Amino acid sequence: MGEKNFERAEILMFDEAVRTALSEARQTVGDAQVLISGDLLNQMTTSSYTARNLDLPHLGVYSACSTYTEAISLGATLIDAGHFETVACATASHFATAERQFRYPLEYGCQRPPYAQWTVTAAGCCILSSKGNGPLVRSATLGKVVDFGQNDLSNMGAAMAPAATDTMCALFKETNTEPCDYDMILTGDLGKLGSDILRDLMNEQGYYLGQRYIDCGSLVYSVDQNCYQGGSGAGCSASVINEFILPRIREGVYKKVAYLATGALMSTQSCYQGETIPCVSHGIVIEGE
Repeated sequence: MGEKNFERAEILMFDEAVRTALSEARQTVGDAQVLISGDLLNQMTTSSYTARNLDLPHLGVYSACSTYTEAISLGATLIDAGHFETVACATASHFATAERQFRYPLEYGCQRPPYAQWTVTAAGCCILSSKGNGPLVRSATLGKVVDFGQNDLSNMGAAMAPAATDTMCALFKETNTEPCDYDMILTGDLGKLGSDILRDLMNEQGYYLGQRYIDCGSLVYSVDQNCYQGGSGAGCSASVINEFILPRIREGVYKKVAYLATGALMSTQSCYQGETIPCVSHGIVIEGE
């Protein structure tokens, strides 16, 4: 993107996503009353530096790759409570910056194991409003932190699947629904392996997901791109939801969608110290008007 390093490119990408979302909503930056956003880098660097240029009140949130559903949940709640009328929710990830922080610098040329995923370089922003004709955020289910003892930094799908299971079961119970009540059920970035584990775990809980379920990490890359188990990163599900799911809800193809992003909450220090990987998943239900 013409920048001198990957981190600067991620900031520019993030800024462009927010401004473009506001423009498509026929809003200006000044019309948004607050920006709720987060990313994968230390101290949410990308979000903070983007907010510096937008001159908006900023609430920084961090749930790793589940940051987008956390931001939307908080934004919808604030609007529903009458505190705001227009809220921008955003997140981003960048392959090179995330790999440098959490695993190995690209220059190292480390061979990836076959169960690894590829961080998606993408940014997503949605504008929540108390007015308008867009799809509705019908409900939100906030997830618990779940740790099943996984400690392999490359095996994100296996680490996050139990958290997705916990939140998905909670969503069905809280909303008194079954998988068949949704046109589509999406997880954030479990990839193929994590999706298979989730299906097995949900079957044990008495929920058969069937063909209504798909994972954004499995959708974002094609098979011939050789991205192993698929995509990951905060920008993974944000880009799939914004560009693939929301337009189809507007068109009436889908009427009710459950979207559960998933996040691994480790740091490089915690893993080097032998800690396992705690994970979380936040879910929202999106409906057509």
